[in-house]
Amino acid sequence: MVISDPVADMLTRIRNGIRAKHSKVDIPASRLKAEIARILREEGFVSNYKVIEEGGRSILRVYLRYAPTKEGVISHLERVSKPGCRVFVERSKIPKVLGGLGINILTTSRGVMTGKMARREGVGGEILCNVW
Repeated sequence: MVISDPVADMLTRIRNGIRAKHSKVDIPASRLKAEIARILREEGFVSNYKVIEEGGRSILRVYLRYAPTKEGVISHLERVSKPGCRVFVERSKIPKVLGGLGINILTTSRGVMTGKMARREGVGGEILCNVW
């Protein structure tokens, strides 16, 4: 199956996994998706992730995180830049998500990072998604 937007597919699988109260979600792996999962783990939105080989293919296994009330830590996950409409911002125009309560994930010339890190590093880039 050919996927036209692999990042949107990853975000949808995570969103659906949280709604179905799954403990983990399997996603076809890529370096970009692994970097997004790394940022989600560092920011506390998922408990862990790992890349595994299964049947000759690389799979990114993301372990979802829930609050003590059995509610998902991620309440909203949205794709910002799409293949048909890319959204690039310069360093001074990186938006804050929910007044700083959420994060946005950017691809920059220095790699994949959060909006806060990009502001600190002084680089702009393409906004991939917003998470809160």
